Amino acid sequence: MLANLDAQRALLKHFLAAIAYRTQKALRVAPATFAEFRAGANVRTPHELLWHMTGLIGYARTHFLGGVWQPEKLPTFDQEIRRFHDVLEDLGRLLEEKPLREISAEQLLQGPLADTMTHVGQLAMLRRLASSPVPPENFVRAKISATNLGPDQPTPAAPDPGWSPDLPPPAPGKGVPPGW
Repeated sequence: MLANLDAQRALLKHFLAAIAYRTQKALRVAPATFAEFRAGANVRTPHELLWHMTGLIGYARTHFLGGVWQPEKLPTFDQEIRRFHDVLEDLGRLLEEKPLREISAEQLLQGPLADTMTHVGQLAMLRRLASSPVPPENFVRAKISATNLGPDQPTPAAPDPGWSPDLPPPAPGKGVPPGW
């Protein structure tokens, strides 16, 4: 039973690292105007979206610590990025040190962690809508490490060699290099 708990915690920690990696991929070399880009009425800006993501990760922390956590929006996008990763790193530490309270590891994954990953995808989509698309890569080859939940993430290990922001995306399965 203890081995199963350790395996669950290791997988959840790796999922946190995937969130960190993909968040930074979506934010890397974004134009300065991206933080306040609004795709439409009542659509969160990237700054607001990251603030919400921080709230979700903070909510996940309450399942280890108790209480309620509702962060105030920080004045700058850079501060929001730093806080997001600080809270993510703290959740990673809690995963290693404390038991979950009132929910299972599966519920933690299907709730706030999966919701956060959905919002990471929204950040990437907003980049495309803001005329600054994120280059694709093979995430199976990404250098994601459960020990790195901070903002300093590695560059893509397997970027798409034929990608151009001026070309439409290929059909699924077409243009996939060998080894992907």
